[in-house]
Amino acid sequence: MEKIKAKKQFGQNFLKDESILNKIIEAMPKNSNHIVEIGPGLGDLTQRMLKYKDMTAYEIDSDLLAILRSKFANEIQSQRLELIHTDVLDIWKQNKTLYQGKYDLIANLPYYVATNIILQAIEDDNCENIIVMIQKEVAQKFAAHEGEKDFSSLGVIAKLVSKECKILFDVASSCFEPAPKVTSSVLYIKKDGLTKLDSNFKSFLKVVFSQPRKKLSKNLSSLINKDFLNTIYRELNIEDNIRPHEVSSSLYRQMHNKVIINDKQRTQRDETTSC
Repeated sequence: MEKIKAKKQFGQNFLKDESILNKIIEAMPKNSNHIVEIGPGLGDLTQRMLKYKDMTAYEIDSDLLAILRSKFANEIQSQRLELIHTDVLDIWKQNKTLYQGKYDLIANLPYYVATNIILQAIEDDNCENIIVMIQKEVAQKFAAHEGEKDFSSLGVIAKLVSKECKILFDVASSCFEPAPKVTSSVLYIKKDGLTKLDSNFKSFLKVVFSQPRKKLSKNLSSLINKDFLNTIYRELNIEDNIRPHEVSSSLYRQMHNKVIINDKQRTQRDETTSC
């Protein structure tokens, strides 16, 4: 078979290391959930996962799709594997989910779209577990805790929606073909299935971390007037010189709730005044 050349526009780096592939299989949750894979590439991980469960795999590259259809012809015919040629972000936009039933997302994600995919999977009610290989720097942001320099809006979101969020192990660039210029990590997120974060809260976090090394009060000054901000700080026992990465996820949730209540009260006052 002709050697396939990785395409930069799809962020392709094919994982070839047998020991890493096996470690991902060992990390698979012991449940009856369906598996969804994004970017199966040449199908090395796909082949191993199919030994345990039925799968749905999304591949955007038509050249790879032809290889996968040939390689997994029997599994496709027996409906153990559904192979879909599309951009998963389009599917999420149309259907809000990648599978009509409980599933686990297990994949080696393209770096350029990894963060967006994880955030979409977090919002997908049918997705219960996320095990993805991504750039180590991004994985650290999701897995970081308050007080750590890498703690950001991604860490806040991950902490609020998960029972567990951690880096399972790192993967050297030499494990891929072609080798990327960065180290990768396998990130594990076990969602709690209960917590919902609306777009308003995410917009709030963007303001909070707009200048991560500045004081939190400085960032919030564009959103909240000084008197009300002082009230929030006093009620939540927040120090004036605190930085964004030093505040816990739960405290950010409380802070945002107070902002929402204040906005509603102000709206009601304005409506009463106008009557």
